[in-house]
Amino acid sequence: MRHLPKYIMMMAALALCSSCLDEHPRDQLSEDRVFTDAGNLYLNTVAALYNYIGGHDDSQGLQGTSRGVYDLNTFSSDEAMLPTRGADWYDGGQWQQLYLHTWDAGFSISDDTWKYLYKVIVLCNQSLERLDTYKHLLDDSQYNNLTAEVRALRAMFYVYLLDLYGRVPYITSTDITGQMRQLERSQLFYTLYDELRMQLPYLAYERSNVKGEYYGRMTQPVAYFVLAKMALNAEVWTDDVWTDDIRPDGTQIMLSITDDAKVNAWEACLYWCQKVHDVGYSLEEDVFSNFAVHNSNSVENIFTIPMDKSLYTNIFKNLFRSRHNNHAGAMGMASENGTCATIKAVKTHGYGTDDIDPRYWGNYYSGEVYVNNQEVLLDDGTPLEYAPFGVQLDLTGTPFEKTGGARMKKYEDDLTALNDGQLQDNDIVLFRLGDVVLMQAEAMERHGMDGSYYFNLIRNRAHATPRECTLENILDERLIELAWEGWRRQDLIRFDQFHRPYDQRPQAPGEADRHTIVFPIPGSALSLDEGNRQNPGY
Repeated sequence: MRHLPKYIMMMAALALCSSCLDEHPRDQLSEDRVFTDAGNLYLNTVAALYNYIGGHDDSQGLQGTSRGVYDLNTFSSDEAMLPTRGADWYDGGQWQQLYLHTWDAGFSISDDTWKYLYKVIVLCNQSLERLDTYKHLLDDSQYNNLTAEVRALRAMFYVYLLDLYGRVPYITSTDITGQMRQLERSQLFYTLYDELRMQLPYLAYERSNVKGEYYGRMTQPVAYFVLAKMALNAEVWTDDVWTDDIRPDGTQIMLSITDDAKVNAWEACLYWCQKVHDVGYSLEEDVFSNFAVHNSNSVENIFTIPMDKSLYTNIFKNLFRSRHNNHAGAMGMASENGTCATIKAVKTHGYGTDDIDPRYWGNYYSGEVYVNNQEVLLDDGTPLEYAPFGVQLDLTGTPFEKTGGARMKKYEDDLTALNDGQLQDNDIVLFRLGDVVLMQAEAMERHGMDGSYYFNLIRNRAHATPRECTLENILDERLIELAWEGWRRQDLIRFDQFHRPYDQRPQAPGEADRHTIVFPIPGSALSLDEGNRQNPGY
């Protein structure tokens, strides 16, 4: 690892936490004393990486914490918001900026998310080099399997960067020579797609969501899901000039599904979705059982963040951030009384009509609130009643300052949770089959086929009124079925809606050119190579 000092300097320029890159802290054993056999090599090079899928601190983890990947993908959309509630939740205006798309270069939530994603990529690269250094401890099969697992995991993190930032440096080793310049978005897309596909033969053909040897790990079905997402979003992610009002045609984007076969993007999406089905996943009878306190036996969940309040420090702030203080207090917990659904979200569920979607009551706390069959009261003795139509971006001084907006409910309350409910036993759901089924419906419709069968599988499971399978209805269905799961920004961009006015959000000044579909590149990253460019509009 003779290039490591320069590598650390480079990552410091990317504004990463340098402490996480210290190869030889004084209180740790040397590598030669740690890496003595295949078992501890795996634990310290591969297993250790999974500590970063979830997180405890702000901006760390793919879900569960604040000010990170999940918030960028949720509170910038028509799904949810963090309204200012008097003295609460203004936070320098960052949540209003996120909802209104008025962020600029240097937006702290975006910059901190960039740091997190690259931190994990750095650690993946270090793990791969350690696997090479200590290859003599492994047989050929072990070496191939472990390196494939790390490379696939690294590719998945790069997909998040591809989605959020467009063009980014592609750094795959500690020798940074020639790696600091951004790749064009399309080049990065095809590189990641091929990298992930090439690792498939060496990944375990196992369920990742089930407790056991592969619990929470990158396995073949997890990779299939990511490949399906890549194909579904190929029109967006292969577009190098996203501000010119011209998007590539998915029927003309050719993707390999085997070494010998290429198909167009929609066909590739359907192929990878079917590969997920072939593993044996199926839809749960009740969608909300996927989010139960003990959900590792779900037959639908594909990739989760394992949670155990006694073993892990990963937190889940989403419920904690949403509930009114008195609501949480009745459960013996605390809360922050913040996040809520938009008016668009509850209307899409049919709230206020005679045809309300049955999932509404599982997705949201709405109206009067009861805990253990006891009505929850406000401090003045009146009933706590969440007002779904009473929400706006600044509730200060309004009658609904503390009660505006339907609140998150999707995960079953773990009444034995610690840390005011943030340390729970419900695994955090990242990928599940319900999303795969909706991807199939959408890919078929975009390819001129009839996706009704898959579309209605989801609606029938929910006992919802049948609807015609159209792209517009699929977008609405994704808002209902996948509420609070962190996909909405990506969906709106794919449907060319993200830059347009929606809910209570006007189009931001200059946003008609679509520049807000990616976030700005941090200034520290732009300085790494003289050829690097800021994204348009920033």
